[in-house]
Amino acid sequence: MTAVATSQETRPTTSSPMPNPYAWLQKSLETIHQADWYRSVKTIHGLSGATVVLDGQKVINFASNDYLGLAGDKRLIEAATAATQEFGTGSTGSRLLSGHRELHRELEQAIASLKQTDDALVFSSGYLANLGAIAALVGKRDLILSDQYNHSSLKNGAVLSGATTIEYSHCDVTQLRTHLIEQRNNYRRCLILTDTVFSMDGDLCPLPQLLDLADEFSCMLLVDEAHATGVMGENGAGCVEYFGCTGRELIQVGTLSKALGSLGGYVAGSATLIDFLRNRAPSWIYTTGLSPADTAAALASVNIVQQEPQRRTQLWSNVDYLKKLLHQQLSNLKLLPSESPILCFQLASATAALQAGEKLKASGIFAPAIRPPTVPTSRIRISLMATHQTTHIEKLLAVLRNL
Repeated sequence: MTAVATSQETRPTTSSPMPNPYAWLQKSLETIHQADWYRSVKTIHGLSGATVVLDGQKVINFASNDYLGLAGDKRLIEAATAATQEFGTGSTGSRLLSGHRELHRELEQAIASLKQTDDALVFSSGYLANLGAIAALVGKRDLILSDQYNHSSLKNGAVLSGATTIEYSHCDVTQLRTHLIEQRNNYRRCLILTDTVFSMDGDLCPLPQLLDLADEFSCMLLVDEAHATGVMGENGAGCVEYFGCTGRELIQVGTLSKALGSLGGYVAGSATLIDFLRNRAPSWIYTTGLSPADTAAALASVNIVQQEPQRRTQLWSNVDYLKKLLHQQLSNLKLLPSESPILCFQLASATAALQAGEKLKASGIFAPAIRPPTVPTSRIRISLMATHQTTHIEKLLAVLRNL
């Protein structure tokens, strides 16, 4: 008869104490501090807007993605309040179980109308939209070609999918073509991933050329319109509209949390694509539906984007004015190329960027430092809003001049 081992016999026999399995966390934090990569939250009080109260100090806000100034718009607030009163605070379940409301469908139809696609699917965040779509579309037998500067959600979606992933140099169509020639025939499916507006640089992807390559090499193309929706194009539909590519087959992902002033994400495309994602996108199937308040606010915002093009006109007027002043008065700044409301100027180190950000804040300007590993080089990122006044932009220039 086999003897049963006692609990004493199954314990480790070493006499030395076992190391604390969490001790590495403090050492890692110390390394982050030493590299000037440490991050902490900054508390904003009151409504979002062109000016905000930051840690008790009133500052001009050049750090927001609220490009059209809608996050504090009373119509979005009223829509969110009414939806909460009617439906409650939460959706209570996934959309396929108890979490679906007619509001969700109304928002999806409104997005599809704005984007001029067959249909759309609303997710609980833009990050989840990218994770779910990419993981559903490709797998271990497939290839992903991804722009080097893509957002974290696109990169992590590629990892989650299990597909072989190759990064191509930023916006380098020639290198992308070379990868396709060398690799495409080795895989079942191929998915090209790119942001349309790169959020930490402000430049645009070469969308028409990417679509041509996708057609030539039988690839799917997924574009993240997070910073383009509501901003780019004659009707605010994004870079697909801006480049005259409306109607061409591709997968459009975006967020409701930037120019649309709410929360959530979406995928827009063909009816077949959307129906497939309803059945296969894990971050949609297994996640609680977007709250009624966020859904209603986003729906109100999409309607405003379509009905009030003057907001977009004012935004671009502000962008042009800032660029004009920078060219005339601060041509020595190392500005990155930009065709969007995002303007970045490079600095020599993370320390220099932090110091510049603190000097700006002390002078009443909120434009924080952006540092590695988020970006390859440290910089100050400035984002314009439709609600910025001429005096706000002129004060920014005066402070930058004295850095």
